[in-house]
Amino acid sequence: MQALIDSITTKLLDSAVSNDCGGRVFYDTADSFTDPPYLVYSIVSGVPDKTFSELYHDVLIQFDLFSALSAGKTQITTMYADLISLLDECSLTITGYTLVWMRESGLQTFVEDASALQDGSNILFRHAVDFECRISKV
Repeated sequence: MQALIDSITTKLLDSAVSNDCGGRVFYDTADSFTDPPYLVYSIVSGVPDKTFSELYHDVLIQFDLFSALSAGKTQITTMYADLISLLDECSLTITGYTLVWMRESGLQTFVEDASALQDGSNILFRHAVDFECRISKV
């Protein structure tokens, strides 16, 4: 899975969604003192799928987008649109694998109470965006 993570990390670098977050893009966890906006992504599950001649891995990847309520909904909706534009049905170069597909599979939206932010607020918008990814071992 590390090759897939590396490929996604490379794809996110200098992208519109990374710029939306001021470059605050993290794998697995963000620093507890990170102020929004930011993005955290992680692998939720990976399931091997063997056929007679091929080995696939079906991977569920979650991208959590965070934005302060004080920034308004435009910030998080822009982040979401830029994430979809970058990754939905995208192409990826993954060492040792071939990408079969990567597509959005779900969105959940939240309003969360957080510890005090730099702007004095403590309410966050969060979008949890799931992507299904199927890769084939080369």
